[in-house]
Amino acid sequence: MDLENQARIKDLSDKYGKEDFIVVLGGAEAEASGLAAETVASGDPTFAGPLSGVSLGLKAYHIFELKEEIDAGVYDEQIGMMEMVLNVDEIIEEVKSYRK
Repeated sequence: MDLENQARIKDLSDKYGKEDFIVVLGGAEAEASGLAAETVASGDPTFAGPLSGVSLGLKAYHIFELKEEIDAGVYDEQIGMMEMVLNVDEIIEEVKSYRK
């Protein structure tokens, strides 16, 4: 997760609280998505960004996990192609592991 997005998430978490805050990820690789999920949950493991040493405890979900919550037409138009070419199960499992 880039430093700018870390700062945005930290600012929003500070402003609105953590209770009803989730992070929706859209990474194409399981490892990158997992790293982003870890960053918002436990802090930046690379110690390079605004969330370095900051454990927000936020829950992250990959957009693939939210398919049932999104209008089917919008999902198909915006995400459907990605679902066909990426390892969806691997990405979901990686992100999910940081919510346990």
